[in-house]
Amino acid sequence: MRDTEAPLSGRRREAARNDAAILDAARSVFLEDPAAPVSAVAARAGVGISALYRRYPSKEDLLRELARDGLARYTAELEAALADKGDPWTVYAGCLTRILDGGSQALAQRLAGTFTPTPDLSALARRAGALAGEVHRTAQREKVLRDDVSPLDVVFLLEMLSAVTLPGPGGGHALRHRYLALLLQALRAPGAGPLPDGPDPGELAGRWSGRTAGSDPGHPAPPRPGAASR
Repeated sequence: MRDTEAPLSGRRREAARNDAAILDAARSVFLEDPAAPVSAVAARAGVGISALYRRYPSKEDLLRELARDGLARYTAELEAALADKGDPWTVYAGCLTRILDGGSQALAQRLAGTFTPTPDLSALARRAGALAGEVHRTAQREKVLRDDVSPLDVVFLLEMLSAVTLPGPGGGHALRHRYLALLLQALRAPGAGPLPDGPDPGELAGRWSGRTAGSDPGHPAPPRPGAASR
């Protein structure tokens, strides 16, 4: 994430403000519609299209930076959860709440396959995935998260929750939190009953590669930001 708090002056200060506004707007616009044009982002950010193109020459450049920014935010939340020595369930539930509110994990899945990841972006995604897995395993070791739930289960569950939107102020924030509360009750150990088989990792990876699950078993899975192992 860029530091827009450092002392800047003149055009640099304006450019930093524009950059933050563009990323915030892009996050909202592309969560609603990944196929939206960059003009919609400029309009939402309140900047001219030329200002947007000076910073991001193409939509793919903007999508990559948006993914990088989201992964950095996601990674920071995961690290904070791992460092938190408080009540294990409170730590885990709070982590999921912040992931949902931040939208970074859901946006990453919405943008799957719409841009070509760079090596540094792939490395950041792998780190996020590893951290997410560790948060998930920690909650299970502490016996607060049911042991038949996988990190990938939580990825899909949070993606479903993020799709709950309403017109007007808040955009469905309160409703998303209502359903998250229901979800957390289902996730908490020991669980009310056994679950059917969970998702195959190839099903998620296929969205990034354009392949269907199992179509190329020798192809390594593309980067994905893990689940709410947080």
